[in-house]
Amino acid sequence: MKVGFNGLKGKEISLISIVLMCATIILWSWEKTPGLTTYIPPQTPLQFSSDSSSSGNEPDTLIHVAEHDSLTPNKKTTDELEEQDLDLASQTISADSSSSVNAPDTHIHVAEHDSLMSNKKTTDELDKQDLDLASQTISAHSSSEKSMGESNTRTTSHTEQTLSRVSGEETKHKRDLEVGKSHGVQTPFSLTTSEVKSNEDKVEKNSKQEEPKIDLVINIPQKTSLPVRKESWNNDTENKDCNYAKGKWVPDNKRPLYSGFRCKQWLSAMWACRMMQRTDFTYENLRWQPKDCQMEEFEGSKFLRRMQNKTLAFVGDSLGRQQFQSLMCMVTGGKETNDVEDVGKEYGLVVADGSARPNGWAYRFSSTKTTILYYWSASLCDVEPIDVKNPNTDYAMHLDRPPAFLRQFIHKFDVLVLNTGHHWNRGKLNGNRWVMHVGGVPNTDRKLAVIWAAKNLTIRSVVSWVDTQLPKYPGLKAFFRTLSPRHFFGGEWNTGGSCDNTKPMSVGKELLEEESSDQVTASAVKGTRVKLLDITGPSQLRDEGHISRYSLTAKPGVQDCLHWCLPGVPDTWNEMLFAQI
Repeated sequence: MKVGFNGLKGKEISLISIVLMCATIILWSWEKTPGLTTYIPPQTPLQFSSDSSSSGNEPDTLIHVAEHDSLTPNKKTTDELEEQDLDLASQTISADSSSSVNAPDTHIHVAEHDSLMSNKKTTDELDKQDLDLASQTISAHSSSEKSMGESNTRTTSHTEQTLSRVSGEETKHKRDLEVGKSHGVQTPFSLTTSEVKSNEDKVEKNSKQEEPKIDLVINIPQKTSLPVRKESWNNDTENKDCNYAKGKWVPDNKRPLYSGFRCKQWLSAMWACRMMQRTDFTYENLRWQPKDCQMEEFEGSKFLRRMQNKTLAFVGDSLGRQQFQSLMCMVTGGKETNDVEDVGKEYGLVVADGSARPNGWAYRFSSTKTTILYYWSASLCDVEPIDVKNPNTDYAMHLDRPPAFLRQFIHKFDVLVLNTGHHWNRGKLNGNRWVMHVGGVPNTDRKLAVIWAAKNLTIRSVVSWVDTQLPKYPGLKAFFRTLSPRHFFGGEWNTGGSCDNTKPMSVGKELLEEESSDQVTASAVKGTRVKLLDITGPSQLRDEGHISRYSLTAKPGVQDCLHWCLPGVPDTWNEMLFAQI
């Protein structure tokens, strides 16, 4: 008997050779046939599916996580990733509606898909975001990972060869995926092919049709934050069609709204007619009734709620100061209160050296953080000394420049009430040593040298400037109060003029004019965002409401027919103001 290789017979050697060749052919055919490899898609070391029973309402999309190197070759396009961002944002909103989440203070509201698409991220940044999201998913499913780790981890050499081959033959793998799709095999991406296609169709449809705006809220951290004005106004109570200046005075036993005896905390003694020698107080019991609408009833508590965390500023002459003191008495009901804090220092309203009083006052109600202030600016011009070193210097009266106080603090105001008028006379200008300036230099225009022309220029200038500021501060409401009428009869304040009448409505009780009696101010605010607080006509009917000859400092032959008794007519100005804020 012949012995072959290693003791084997020739026939056995031939049989073994044939078997090896067949096995080699089978393995070679298995590796080279695309249709066969499709049924065994590449396995990644970690594979998780969301479990709705254990993790809440989460998407059913499979998330396959390998290493960064395995994710990088299969980068998504920018558009696909942006669509995924939208889906994730929508899912975040759904999750937030079911459970409260401690989110950052900063929110970015996205109204349309196009506004999100305009801020495109780079592909690398989105890939990094995918890794972060994957890491968060791994943390959320750490308990599931432990139970599924063994079955999802492949350590055989065959698997390693398959992964290596797939990463090296990306083109071939993509073709295989298309073949697998026809056999119902799911693609190993964060979104299935059908879901990606569905999302693309949705985005394309939304871009072609005008859908209702979707308000997405994406919480992201920001290093800096822009100053945001306080909450916007609720205009439900505002009657935009009402002409508050058209109407009549009617008796009302609910008036006055406060006592002139008791409101000593805010009311100056020189305007508290109850503290004087006057004996007739019928003027306190009248209420203004607009003709075509109802004026909202004033309540101090309602005012404070409406003005919560807000600031109301009066800027003007002594009539503006009267309106300020009237409002303080109305809000408190004329009663002493410890709920008010003096915050004048915040606005530089302190007594300067050599002055008897500050240029204004500011008070804040602690319960609602409501601030009410007054700043004295008789002309509404920016007035500054020409020579600061000279105590007897003249003062530049800039007709075309608003007061520095207004320019400095307007951003802190929510309601602004301006007024001017009675200091525009030659005596006041000379007494204050005011020199008219226009464009930063002394005025040389002879037409503007006329007092009324200079006043008109100033009113138009300050209204125009405030109008330019309102778009910057959407929460600000600005009013220009019209001229408070004087009632001197038989002369002026220093030439025997008087207002001795004590009978209400002796000159009329109803006003039917459609246009304001103060045409200068009405014309200045027309076409601007500044509103007209029209008090001239209604006040014109109240000649009996002035301090008259009862002033504590009255001199023989001199009466005050300009300022009003308080409580009195200025309370109505504040009722009109309240109805419009």
